[in-house]
Amino acid sequence: MPISAYTATSNATSNATSQTTYWQQLPKVLLHEHLDGGLRPQTLLELCQHKQLVIPATKPSELADWMLANANAGSLVRYLDGFALTVAAMASLDACERVAFEAAEDARLDGCVLAEFRMAPLLLEEYNLAGEAVVEALIAGLQRSDLACGLIVCGIKLDPPEKILRAAKLAACYQGQGVIGFDLAGPERGFPPALFADALALARNAGLGVTFHAGEADDGSRVLEAVALGATRIGHGINVMYARSAAQQEEWLNQARAAATHFEVCPTSNVHTGAVASLATHPLHDMIEAGLSVSCSTDNRLMSGVTMSAELQAVHDQNGVSKLQIKRMMQQAAAVSFLPEAARNKALETIAAVDFG
Repeated sequence: MPISAYTATSNATSNATSQTTYWQQLPKVLLHEHLDGGLRPQTLLELCQHKQLVIPATKPSELADWMLANANAGSLVRYLDGFALTVAAMASLDACERVAFEAAEDARLDGCVLAEFRMAPLLLEEYNLAGEAVVEALIAGLQRSDLACGLIVCGIKLDPPEKILRAAKLAACYQGQGVIGFDLAGPERGFPPALFADALALARNAGLGVTFHAGEADDGSRVLEAVALGATRIGHGINVMYARSAAQQEEWLNQARAAATHFEVCPTSNVHTGAVASLATHPLHDMIEAGLSVSCSTDNRLMSGVTMSAELQAVHDQNGVSKLQIKRMMQQAAAVSFLPEAARNKALETIAAVDFG
């Protein structure tokens, strides 16, 4: 190779490494990460082999590639299919604790100073695991890490109302003991927020933070419906930017701003589920410019093949989000976290002290 070509290659590699290091070193806040969508590929492989589950690959990298290909199918329903394997792999208390601990450690090593993780414990009832035991195992795993973090218990919209109510009661039982919030996840179309009013009220009255998956695969009006039922944060919510008229758009934005609704946006995941065509056309930047409270998260690190550092770099490079706006997003995320005030304030101080460039 000519010296000039070698130098150019070396400089390019050096610049790429420098950029990666820059984004990893930034203090970050992660609000939206599903534990059953964020397993390390090696861990998933080992858990599957231990349980003798049928798997589509026998190497961690190939398994990760399969998960990504399955997720990147342009459909939320197809995206969710991969969870059948990860949930089966997690179907032991030791596995739950391991996955939670590794998720917290991965986030900490990626520069997170505060993080929230979520899962639907009752998914594991099918494998004869009590919801209480699953919650305790997940909390134990998170608490083994030095990262300030907590657990959001999810109900699944596909489940019968009584099971969703049990999920809310389960979350309430562990409020103040590691569980910090309640969420409704799963398919959106056909499952309006009003169906879950009782569960949301129970969680809210128990002092839990309430978030709700809405406005990704369904109409933006669902965001405001969830807010009216007590959700202070919305998972995704990007369709709030796609009203049918200018007047309706302004009304939606005014309502969201007035309620101080926070949007936990997961850009790469939104591309994979087909909610948006690309990162370049994602409404994240427009949401920020519209004065909404927004943060950026990974959703499912395994399924979407992302990290917080890579996600922030991508929205900066491809979506036009400035480094100052990224800092502001991290501050907003810390401010609306369901974790105790001391943890929120410490994260805010750490972020404020860093020049994001």
